[in-house]
Amino acid sequence: MSLGKIIDKKNNDLSSKIDKHKIPEHVAIIMDGNGRWASKKGFPRSFGHNQGVSVLKEIIKASKKLGCKVLTVYAFS
Repeated sequence: MSLGKIIDKKNNDLSSKIDKHKIPEHVAIIMDGNGRWASKKGFPRSFGHNQGVSVLKEIIKASKKLGCKVLTVYAFS
């Protein structure tokens, strides 16, 4: 289940449980290891990179919905 779906889910509405006054204005994420993760699971490195992009998209949507104003992402390959 995606992070966005978890936040939207009526039975487990995380957005109503989060204190909006405690959301940081700036969050930084360092993405590293997606290729290694995929290789260890027997997938091509590119599969791991694509999975990382999918997760990042969900993080962006959730961050915006929660009110985070700045999201900095460093991606290493």
